[in-house]
Parts: sequence; structure tokens; C-alpha cells
Amino acid sequence: MYDWVVLWEWVEIAARWVHVITAIAWIGSSFYFIALDLGLHRDRNLASGADGEEWQVHGGGFYHIQKYLVAPSAMPDHLVWFKWESYATWLSGFAMLVLVYYLGAEMFLIDPTVMELSVGQAVAISLASLAFGWVAYNTLCKVFVNADQNVLMVVLFVVLVGMSWFYAQVFSGRAALLHLGAFTASIMSGNVFFVIMPNQRIVVADLKAGRKPDPKYGKIAKQRSTHNNYLTLPVVFLMLSNHYPLVFATEWNWVIASLVFLMGVTIRHWFNTRHARQGNPHWTWFVTVLLFLIIAWLSTAPMRTVDGEARLQGAALVYASADGFEDVVGIVLGRCSMCHAAEPSWQGLHWAPKGVVLETEAQIAHEARRIYLQSGVTHAMPPGNLSYMEPQERAAIVEWFRRAGKEDPV
Repeated sequence: MYDWVVLWEWVEIAARWVHVITAIAWIGSSFYFIALDLGLHRDRNLASGADGEEWQVHGGGFYHIQKYLVAPSAMPDHLVWFKWESYATWLSGFAMLVLVYYLGAEMFLIDPTVMELSVGQAVAISLASLAFGWVAYNTLCKVFVNADQNVLMVVLFVVLVGMSWFYAQVFSGRAALLHLGAFTASIMSGNVFFVIMPNQRIVVADLKAGRKPDPKYGKIAKQRSTHNNYLTLPVVFLMLSNHYPLVFATEWNWVIASLVFLMGVTIRHWFNTRHARQGNPHWTWFVTVLLFLIIAWLSTAPMRTVDGEARLQGAALVYASADGFEDVVGIVLGRCSMCHAAEPSWQGLHWAPKGVVLETEAQIAHEARRIYLQSGVTHAMPPGNLSYMEPQERAAIVEWFRRAGKEDPV
């Protein structure tokens, strides 16, 4: 049995590793080609008939790159397609969704305090929402294809805010932000699979048949590629958010996720403007930092008091001697120790999560900061509130930690 547990753990590790590798490849190529397109010199009358060119140096060599507005006059003998990076990223990401959130739905996907769902219902909502995302996005793009693209971006942002709120009302905080990332990533991969690649195949087919390709296919593909460029950074943030309870396990997690999309726009706007040689918009730095500070404030806003935050660092002895410690020990032993034990009693667990053991007073005092953040300030632990930690118990943890912070002489 233990061998199968270890093997399954390595299956998850392999899926995550593949996902990281393919995501790096996809994001890297996407960022490169957007920067290349924006930086092309289009003021030159090129003999090849290309729309623009760029000279670059890398790895000790020089590269001369030309871009055709629609297509060259004849089909080249060898053509490199950029598609598998996107497909492999989505497939490995979906595999992770199944392995962690579908098969571990009771621990990571469902939170009874948010909505009472069966595993089947939760998985069905997840799958349906991902399909809805592509249908809604694709429809909006078709409606606004000839409109001001800034208007389309605003409409899409409204959709993303709505989905942020929806996920937060259905799933656990951890799963809500992860699903918003999957929702957005599915749109991005859908752009490649359903629009960009088919349009490029049409252009190639026209070239092979001796026909002049229609410029509209390139225009549509570029629209979708630009959207992917602005969505990439928020997706990366959301995929990493499950490691940070201050992001996902707060009352305002859906607002935080919405603001992350705005940060993605400001960051990419700075890079894209620089690549296009259209100036250096330093104002984006200020806006990005301001948004980040708002997010940091929102992460603990519901828990703030007039007395302010207690210092988070201190000796374990201070926490062990603070008033309320005995109550906290009882809470932790009753709500947390079935998993955080040398030999966990919770079915399916064979070692303490992240190696954190909470079975003795000394261990609990030593992990005071983690307990405060994971179960006091946020509701990250217990996952999905499986052991039904009560609000007053969380309040007791917060009060104990902050009281100890005031007494800490360090």
C-alpha cells in the first residue's frame, strides 16, 4: 500500500513538472513573438516584400528576422509551427486539476461552509465553467472583432470579475483562484487550438493552391495572440496562489484575483510599449505597486483591529506562555492534529502535510506563525474546513497570537 502511495505522489510530481516545463516554453515563445512583432522596423522598403524586419543578437550570433503581413509569395520548404507548447501546457494543467482537485475534492475543491456540494456536483460545475469560459469569450471576440479592442478588453475584464465572484461562492478559496486561472488558461489554449492554428492552416492551404490569402485570418489570429499576451501573467499568479493563504483564503479573494488581472495589464503595457519603441511609461510602475499594496491590505482587511497587527516573529516560549495558549492547544489537537501528526489518522494521508507536526505543546508553540496565518487570519486550514473549525476558534487563535506578540520582548 505504501509503495502505491509513493508512486501516486510521483505521478503528481511528474504532472506538475511537465506543466511547469511546457508553460515556460509557451510563455517564453509567446512573449518573444509579441516583442518581436512590436519591435519590427516597418519603415523600410524591403525587396522581399516583407512588412518589417529586425536584427537581433543572441548567444554569440546575429539573426535577421522578417515578418510578412499576410504571407510570403510562395510556401517555404520548411515551416516551424508553434502549437505543442500550448497544447501540452493545457493538457498537463488539466491532469493536475484531476489529480489534485477532482480526486481530492473533499479536501481541496469543496468547502461546506461555502456551498454544500457532492464530489460529482463540484466536478460538474468545474468542467461546465471551463467550457462556458471559452464559449462566452469566443462569442464576445466575434461580436467585437471590428470594434475598438480596448472596449473588448473592458468587457472581458467584467466577465473575469464575474467569474472571480462566482468561483468564490462555490468552491474553497484555494480552488476558486486555481479555477479562475484554469478558466483563463483554457481561453488562451482555446485561442491557439480553435482560432490561431486553423487560421494559419487556411493561409498555408491558400499558398499551396496558388491563391492569395485573405488578410482577415492574420488579423483575427493577432487579436487572440494579443489577448493571450495580457492574460499570461495573471494566470501565472493564480496558478501559484494556492501556495499563499493570504491570497486565496480571505474574504476578498475574488477582489484580489480581479486586481491581479489589472496588474497583468499594467506590467505587460510597460513591456509592450518599450518593445514598440513608443516611450517608457513609468506611470505603470506606480499603478502596479499601488494595486499590489491594495491586494496586500485586502488579504487581512477583515481581521484588522484598532490595535494593529502583532509582530509575527517571536520565541516559541512567548507563545507558549501567552494567555489563551491552553485553549489554542485544545483547538489544534481537535481540528488539526489528525493530519499534522507523525502518523496521521486521516484516511489517505501517510505523512504530515509539509512536514508540520502539531501533537505537543512545544510543536504548536513553534508553529505559532503558521497556525495564525493558516487558520486565524485566513481560512486555509483545515482544507475545506473538513474538521469544522468554528469562527470563535479562529478568533481565539488570532487573539492568542496577537496577545503573545504584544508580550514579545524581541
